[in-house]
Formats: sequence, C-alpha cells, structure tokens
Amino acid sequence: MQIKFSFDSSKPIAGEASIEIDKPINDVFAYIGEHFYDNYPKWALEVVELEPLDGNKVFVGAKAKQVREDNGSKVESVFEITDYQPAMKLIFKGLTEPYTHSYLLESSQEKQCTRLTFRFELAEIDVFMRPFQKLIRSAIEDGAENTVENIKKLLTTDRNQNLTAS
Repeated sequence: MQIKFSFDSSKPIAGEASIEIDKPINDVFAYIGEHFYDNYPKWALEVVELEPLDGNKVFVGAKAKQVREDNGSKVESVFEITDYQPAMKLIFKGLTEPYTHSYLLESSQEKQCTRLTFRFELAEIDVFMRPFQKLIRSAIEDGAENTVENIKKLLTTDRNQNLTAS
C-alpha cells in the first residue's frame, strides 16, 4: 500500500507582494540594489548582522553572510547575488539555506512611480515541517508584505531621502 501525503515536498513555498512607490525607478533601485549592503538591514529588521564577503559592490556572484534573529534564535546563512540588472531586478539565493529573495522593479510612466515586487521562496523545508506548510506560506506572505511596506516607508520619509546609508 502506497502512502499518499497531502503535500508536495518538491514544490517551493513562496510569498509575493507588490507596492507602488512614488519615486522614480532609478531612485528605488539605487536604494535596493546599488546600496543593498547598507540598506538591507534597514528594511529587513530581522537581519542583525550583514557582512559582504566580496567587497561593498553589488554584482552577480557577490556573496554575503547574514545573521537573522528568527523566533529568538540567531540563524546564519551565506547568500550569493544571482541576478543584478540596474533599475530592473536584484535576486539573491541562499548557499547554506534553500531560499531566494527577488526584488523586481517596473516603472509606471503615466504615474511617475515605481512598482516594486518582492518574492521570497523557500525551496525546501524539513519533512516534519511539511504538515505546517500553510502556516509557513502565510508567514512568508506576511513577511513579503512587510518587506515592501518597509522599503516604501524608508524611501518616502523625509529623514531617509538620502538613498545611501544614513
């Protein structure tokens, strides 16, 4: 008799959120992409340490180590920039943990604003966590919403007009 599980262990668990930011696309990308190492911990408040491993320039192949505070414990991971296209996208993938972060930007000519889409994908989870994938997906979706809202807030508040580190 074959046991069938009500979940697919091969499918990633992902969450995505989009938001419009009343700033030109180049300004939004400068904040997210060009000055990523300075600004990432500002919008990802769970990141308590971030160390670029290949200098402070952002480029495809650049690696960084981050320490995140997750539910009271510190989780360290190394990630690599896998796609970097100025004014379009920044994507990085975990090397020591199975995740992908994608920041995709689109310019709205008629509104003179930028649409930012953030996607977080967890490529795999432990088998014993699979029964909780709906809860995990919900947490990931909430996190994606918080991410785009934090970035918008940082970009639109007066004290954060400088697009580099403050």
